[in-house]
Amino acid sequence: MARPEVVEPVAGAVAEIVEITAADGTVAAPQWLARAEAVHRQLRPALPADYAGRLQQVFANGGRMAVVADGDAVRAVTLWRVIENTYEGRRLYVDDLVTDEAQRSRGHGKLLFDWLQARAKRLGCDVVALDSGVQRAGAHKFYFREGMFVPSFCFRKVVK
Repeated sequence: MARPEVVEPVAGAVAEIVEITAADGTVAAPQWLARAEAVHRQLRPALPADYAGRLQQVFANGGRMAVVADGDAVRAVTLWRVIENTYEGRRLYVDDLVTDEAQRSRGHGKLLFDWLQARAKRLGCDVVALDSGVQRAGAHKFYFREGMFVPSFCFRKVVK
């Protein structure tokens, strides 16, 4: 398991980034994967009952996960991957970034977003990118404050 980075997102509180997945996509911290579920479901309530099984499929296809841990509590969750494409080059794509609703505006989201940017640089990425539902105005304020911008529309057609 990767050694967690210890940081201080809130004055007097010590939190750490815990990487749930190893570089090869295996689950390195199963106890933290279980603890992440409740916060992750705040963003993705439709995840199946077999949360760990579904996430292991995502990890097997390139997804990686980390959390902000404060003691034994998960304060924020991210799921990300590296993608190569023709218009941006190498990108760290954030599938999910969510802070526990009861813990918002305490620095946990910023801590995790800063960690994602550092990871992107370490992996040789050109950009950090994500999609965000049009209804998530609070999240959009956060992303704009962190220097993100909207370069294009995202189109989707369900085929299943």
